[in-house]
Amino acid sequence: MQHWEHLKRIAIIGLITVQILPFAEAQNNTFQNETYFGISAGPAASMVYFRPTVDQNFLFAYHGGVVFRYINEKSLGVQAEINYSQRGWSEPDESYIKRLDYLEVPFLTHVYFGNNTRFFFNVGPKVGYLLKETVLRNNNPASIREQHIQHIQNKFDYGLAFGLGCLFKIKKQVFQLEGRGNFSASDLFSNDRREYFDNSNLIHASVTLGWLMQGNK
Repeated sequence: MQHWEHLKRIAIIGLITVQILPFAEAQNNTFQNETYFGISAGPAASMVYFRPTVDQNFLFAYHGGVVFRYINEKSLGVQAEINYSQRGWSEPDESYIKRLDYLEVPFLTHVYFGNNTRFFFNVGPKVGYLLKETVLRNNNPASIREQHIQHIQNKFDYGLAFGLGCLFKIKKQVFQLEGRGNFSASDLFSNDRREYFDNSNLIHASVTLGWLMQGNK
């Protein structure tokens, strides 16, 4: 278990290091920088990787926020966001549904191909904080299952995000579509040896439409 935790931290540190590299090389680049601000929003689906296993279905909810993108060389830049992200899980027949509302901040490397029409992918670490947890449905209030009786123990969330998408530039406006996957390296519940769950990691996917304005040209 400790080795797995070390590997997760090393992976996140490595991605942060990769994102710093474009700035280190920018001094030798004649590319005209591009800066964008905007918003994105769309549906999301999530579940939790529980070990021991918990039977569940995807919980469908909402994901959206504000976007800042800075491109400092051809085909490469960075992107930061502040998102309101709803996650959680739904058990079979919707017998138990819990929704978790997070404030999330991803720090992403942005790689693209093309000019006015671009295909892109984003990858990098993300951190978040649990704002509230809500039991939307509980058909068996007397249940003593761990995931039913325990409140979320770790409100701080961290992990990896990766997305694929396309965009269209019309003068200074950008319209984009992106599909994104997220895996939380942190556990919702304590994974101490005395506790029931060894793993309780959120898995989250979203499809968002975005509108951005270019701040310079």
